[in-house]
This record gives sequence, structure tokens and C-alpha cells, in this order.
Amino acid sequence: MVHLIVGKEGKGKTKHLLDKVNEEIKEASGNIVFLDRSTKHMFELNNRVRLINVSEYDFENSSEFVGFVYGIVSQDHDIQQMYIDGIMKIARLKPEDLLGIITKFDKISEQFDFDMIISASIDKSELVGELQEKVIVAL
Repeated sequence: MVHLIVGKEGKGKTKHLLDKVNEEIKEASGNIVFLDRSTKHMFELNNRVRLINVSEYDFENSSEFVGFVYGIVSQDHDIQQMYIDGIMKIARLKPEDLLGIITKFDKISEQFDFDMIISASIDKSELVGELQEKVIVAL
């Protein structure tokens, strides 16, 4: 299942994401993966969380990013949760593209039985109804 943390840029979404991942790792029986645009938050994450710096890979569009996520999942069948910080920038999305990629991530997470927690720099009021139901934190 996909969960969203949303709000305009600079509102504190990353802090919520980091707090959530560090709390979840305490009880995790599987692996937790954190995708970020840099290693800036490396020392804020529990060392059991696998940090992937996606800026090392050159995604030209959201389809390539979805393929990248499939690649991660194909290499680790013990993923319990995947966190993505800043999906709009990482996958080069416009607000109208968000539903499509979240729909794909829903399929992936259900097929391989893990949760995805994703932060997006968008106001909750800008989301279509289907996505509003996935919001766990709106800033």
C-alpha cells in the first residue's frame, strides 16, 4: 500500500519521513529502503535502513524511475517498506502525473507485499480524490 506525506516545499515533510522510518525500523522484521536525492540525511537514519542516493542515476522521466524501483524490488525480496523523499523532483513529475505513478506503485507494493511511504511537494487540496485517501500527513 502507498501512503503519502504532502505539503508545499519547506514545510517539514522530510522530517516526518525520517521520524517515521526511524520509528518503524525498531519493529521491522524485513528490510527498509530509503530513496533520497542525496546522502544529506545519512546520519539521521538508523544504520539498518538502506539509503539509496538516486542522484547517482540519471532518470529522464517517471517511467525510468518506476523501472528503477522494480530493479530494487527484484534484488531484495525481503523489503518491508520503501520510503521515497521528494517524488516530484526525483521522478520529474508534474502534479497531473502523480496519480499515474502512484497507481503503478500501488500495483508494485501489492504484488510484492510491502508498503511505500512517499513525500510529495504538493498541497493536499491539489490531489485528486483517490490520492487524498492515501495521505497520512498533510502539512
